Amino acid sequence: MTRRRRTVARRRMLTASFALASLTLLFAACDTQGGSGPAETLDTFDASTTSTSPISTPSTSVTPPPPSVGLSSDRWSPAPGVTWQWQLTGKIDTSVDAQMYDIDLFDTPKSTVATLQSQGRAVVCYLSAGSWEDWRPDAGDFPAAVLGNSNGWPGERWLDIRRIDLLGPIMEARFDLCEANGYDGIEVDNIDGYTNRTGFPLTASDQLAYNRFLANAAHDRGLSIGLKNDVDQVDQLVDLYDFAINEQCAQYNECDTLTPFIDAGKAVFHVEYSLTTSTFCPTTTELGFSSMRKHLDLDAWKEDCP
Repeated sequence: MTRRRRTVARRRMLTASFALASLTLLFAACDTQGGSGPAETLDTFDASTTSTSPISTPSTSVTPPPPSVGLSSDRWSPAPGVTWQWQLTGKIDTSVDAQMYDIDLFDTPKSTVATLQSQGRAVVCYLSAGSWEDWRPDAGDFPAAVLGNSNGWPGERWLDIRRIDLLGPIMEARFDLCEANGYDGIEVDNIDGYTNRTGFPLTASDQLAYNRFLANAAHDRGLSIGLKNDVDQVDQLVDLYDFAINEQCAQYNECDTLTPFIDAGKAVFHVEYSLTTSTFCPTTTELGFSSMRKHLDLDAWKEDCP
């Protein structure tokens, strides 16, 4: 499988950032007309694939699911078909019709989690477990020894996930905060560093050890946890993770790798950014995925599969 790391769709990508990216692409196109040749493609995301065409805003009518949807006596266990909303930028719109909300740990007040749960929704706590982000309140807790290359996003660097002795206490403190704020589950981002140019000689075994540590830490706190991307290790991790979250499996022809979650009765929460719903929904709906289209900055807008 071709290794490309997209680490896409997360925080701090506001409208001004997209405008700057568009201008950069325009100037680059002009330069290539002068015969200088195309610039080297970064191994991250391609802003030029982001749709800018006008599209409808989310419906404000909500039919909340009953409180028991997707819940078990031990921890939240979403089955295939649970609907979801993923918002990491802007004030959380609590009116979107979805059974699960995936929102940022540090940017979301505890009261918002309580509001969503009072409406009968499960709430997932987003955090990055594989990258250092310089704007997070605990950024100073990360030793310099674990900070690697930039992952292509401003202020972010890959982590040396081999050093569970150093990273483990930091991640456990974050999980403790998820638990204290009342979340039902956790999304851990950037947990496929071994397929990227991190600056460290990470192996598949290193990633499995770290990802297993994260799953066990979540379960120790009564929280479910989702396997984010890392499609090459689904078979080894499906029994330990409670659901999957995937970006762009349709665009990169990887959706079949996620079917072990469906076979195990676990939800696959899937998003595309540049493909239209008519392009990917027939396939992913047939597979049993909970699919939608989102803006790359993960604001409140979404377009569910019909």
